[in-house]
Amino acid sequence: MSLSIATDLLRACQKGDAKAQTAFYNHYKKRLLGICRRYARTSVDAEDIFQEAFIKVFLKMGEIKNPEAVYSWTKSIVIRTAIDHYRKNKSLSFANDQLDSLPELPEEADAFSVLDALEKEEVVHYINLLPDGYRMIVNMYLIDGFEHHEIADVLGISVGTSKSQLSRAKALLRKTFIEKGIKSYEKG
Repeated sequence: MSLSIATDLLRACQKGDAKAQTAFYNHYKKRLLGICRRYARTSVDAEDIFQEAFIKVFLKMGEIKNPEAVYSWTKSIVIRTAIDHYRKNKSLSFANDQLDSLPELPEEADAFSVLDALEKEEVVHYINLLPDGYRMIVNMYLIDGFEHHEIADVLGISVGTSKSQLSRAKALLRKTFIEKGIKSYEKG
């Protein structure tokens, strides 16, 4: 979408134009619903998060002054809505749970480098296997580019907890890849 079309669409949405809002919604739905799927445990949760986020987007759309920032602004609302959803409904766990007894795992199957080589659907699948707290940290740090201090602030945890949860998520992913026989992955 060109900048002039994006600007016109944004301005029309800000004036409450229903057709423009539908066009805006349809334009961003696929990408933003994909973000919701990464954060959500189920597709139903993802749809709920997406709908709730878009209500917020349309209610707050008047705050946007720069049409160039509309996607990142909208994406931020979607991510924060997903986090809020789990904070309210799922009680994120950042405990030491099942990973305390994990043996040292070989570094040859580095979890994040394997994820880099997988197809998008496979990445979402493996991330969704993680416990909720780990999944939040992986999504925020690895995929959405948050720093540990930002994650700590948003989730109400310490920076150390964010770092340890990322490390534990990585270990759990590595263990999963070893169990599945995935030591390295090359696209064919």
